[in-house]
Amino acid sequence: MFARQVCTKGFNAATRFNTLRQVRRLATVTGSAGRQMPQSEREKSTPVSHDRATFTIKNGPIFHGKSFGARTNISGEAVFSTALVGYPEALSDPSYRGQILVFTQPLIGNYGVPSDARDSDGLLKYFESPHLQAIGVVVADAAERYSHWTAVESLGSWCAREGVPAITGVDTRAIVTYLREQGSSLARITIGEEYDADQDEAFVDPEQINLVEKVSTKAPFHVASSNGDRHVAVIDCGVKENILRSLVSRGSSVTCFPWDYPIHKVAHHFDGVFISNGPGDPTHCQKTVYHLRKLMESYTGPIMGICLGHQLLALAAGGKTIKLKYGNRAHNIPALDLTTGRCHITSQNHGYAVDMSTVSSTDWKEYFVNLNDGSNEGMIHTSRPIMSTQFHPEAKGGPLDSSFLFDAYLDQVAAFKAQGTGSDGRPSPLLVDILSKQRVDVAPAHVLRETERRAEVARLVAA
Repeated sequence: MFARQVCTKGFNAATRFNTLRQVRRLATVTGSAGRQMPQSEREKSTPVSHDRATFTIKNGPIFHGKSFGARTNISGEAVFSTALVGYPEALSDPSYRGQILVFTQPLIGNYGVPSDARDSDGLLKYFESPHLQAIGVVVADAAERYSHWTAVESLGSWCAREGVPAITGVDTRAIVTYLREQGSSLARITIGEEYDADQDEAFVDPEQINLVEKVSTKAPFHVASSNGDRHVAVIDCGVKENILRSLVSRGSSVTCFPWDYPIHKVAHHFDGVFISNGPGDPTHCQKTVYHLRKLMESYTGPIMGICLGHQLLALAAGGKTIKLKYGNRAHNIPALDLTTGRCHITSQNHGYAVDMSTVSSTDWKEYFVNLNDGSNEGMIHTSRPIMSTQFHPEAKGGPLDSSFLFDAYLDQVAAFKAQGTGSDGRPSPLLVDILSKQRVDVAPAHVLRETERRAEVARLVAA
């Protein structure tokens, strides 16, 4: 009956629009019943703020809107993503650490935020890391009501619980136009306050910080595979959960090492080495570059790098990286495979690229090239099983055109193992038992302090 009333000829256009909007709201649910996300202990966790908010680009325009996240002020590098879906995966991607993420998709949050459930391998089903990694969120229209069978809370609730400010009601078209013309810029989100020009000096540049050190595991951890006997060492520079899943689901157990671990000293125990994605300027990771250079001198097994891992591999090979004007962050970027002539639609998230003119053409050749801006998207060794890609073949939000690269890499791992030069079987039970099954000490410092305090209280009570 209500739907028929909407179509009544006597209604004018404005009335019909408002009535349809009411129908939509009546049909909207507020999450799945019976499940709740665990309470975060983040120091900056606040109730959802609906105060006035201001988004300020340093030496650029100022945008006023409304807050829908945490009531806290932050500054960092403003970058934009043109992806239409996958905001839970994007915001939990460690590669966004230190950045304010501007979404070009007008409506964000309409399918809510899922739970932190884990799969049979102990990996997060719906997120790329245990925490919201971006330090700020900017959208044109935030959906406070959401509807999806996996959802347990709204985007605003998640941001508030994780201590991340978020602003809506701003012209993201104008913001992205500015960022495309001027390049990635420093910016601030200020809640409940007017912009003060004197605060320009307070802008924080995350590019001056070793962000990899903050997101990498602090000790090795192990994820076992139930359907294979291969064993790969992963250098964790901020590894995404779906990279680990892509390896484990294909029959390879993984042991993840901190970003600065001397991997060349233990590589002979593994059938392959993998270098993960991560945030920030790759030149901050000189320890990793040194260890990779030593690794390539002594290790003959397969090596693969993704995103930051690709850049670090290039640096270890004697090449250089360049800062892109505004980076590539989307799920629809075409990359040309120079070995086959095929074009793949790829998912990307990076602000730096490899300058292939600085990499030895005797030992390396360009593997993929970006068809939008001509930047390098991968390289491959001319005689050894070493390859890398700038894009993400494992993208959880899709597309999966290039996921075959994991198959190609693990085929090389299997061949190396079959030669008898790899590891001598599945990881030892002792290794599996004593190592953590999840990243170690990657939570904010105050959470770790609280965990230690509770452990000490429990010890005293037991005594």
